[in-house]
Amino acid sequence: MTITEIAKDFTELLKQGDHQGAAEKYNADDVASYEAMEGPMAVSRGKEALKQKNQWWQENNEVRGGSVEGPYVNGDQFAVRFKFDITPKATGERATIDEVGLYTVKNGKITEERFYY
Repeated sequence: MTITEIAKDFTELLKQGDHQGAAEKYNADDVASYEAMEGPMAVSRGKEALKQKNQWWQENNEVRGGSVEGPYVNGDQFAVRFKFDITPKATGERATIDEVGLYTVKNGKITEERFYY
């Protein structure tokens, strides 16, 4: 598959709400994830660590709606824009998340994701 084909399929799975399926299909075993924040989840390494991070996010936030835009491909990378209307369970305060994920692909798998918000 080309980078464009991978990016389109990955993004389509996200648009369908299948974030875990997209990760299982396309993340490399040694994938690295970088969040634009401090703390224990700022950097995650490995498919299992990303699965746990995603599970934590889902368990701690009520998602009321959102959208996924893209992909925007350039070389061995593609970007996806996310907008989510959420309520963090810890605060109960409704918030809007607007972020961009930048994904790097090598040998048909996503080896790195970086989030900007």
